[in-house]
Amino acid sequence: MQQVATLQTQVKGLKDQLKEKNEKFDKLEKRIDDIEQYSRIDDLIISGLKTKHRSFASVAAANDVDDPSLIETDSLEKQVVDFFKSKNMPMESHYIGACHTLPRKDSPTPAIIVRFVNRKHKTGLLKQGFKLKGTDVYVNEHLTKKNADIAKEARKLQKEKKIKATWTRNCKVLIKLNGATPEDEEVKVIKEIGALEQYNKRWPVTL
Repeated sequence: MQQVATLQTQVKGLKDQLKEKNEKFDKLEKRIDDIEQYSRIDDLIISGLKTKHRSFASVAAANDVDDPSLIETDSLEKQVVDFFKSKNMPMESHYIGACHTLPRKDSPTPAIIVRFVNRKHKTGLLKQGFKLKGTDVYVNEHLTKKNADIAKEARKLQKEKKIKATWTRNCKVLIKLNGATPEDEEVKVIKEIGALEQYNKRWPVTL
């Protein structure tokens, strides 16, 4: 019996050590995700915007020129700026620190990542996103996979009317709960996808 008790104590000790290591691992994983998300906080991803991309070699061959300065082609940045200006949305070239495409397997049109010099310009453009309705162009914050999964699940809950609304702000996912009155529509920040499970079990509020 003493031997059994000793073994049980050892097993418990190993389980406690494993639990402690798992907790440390979870904290480190969260820290890494937070750092990665912060590095993207000034970025927006533009989906569905069709742009023209031509290399100097192809343009030079078509125009029979050797000097790049003689070729007039709009840069990706200029095409992005011109599009948003055409929709009366706040965008200028000097707002942009970097702009490049991101190929996607599920779409023939590559996404475009824009990094803003000033975060207020990014926020200003997002607030005008309603002007893109009917264009098939979408603008979203550049989320990590973890936060993108949370946002996706939140949109599903909104579609099923289990929550009132969802959006992101500074790369954080927010939801507005259903309520009998506007005062009851509480807004919550969702940091873990498991936190949405409680709302998945709720029936939509009938007003």
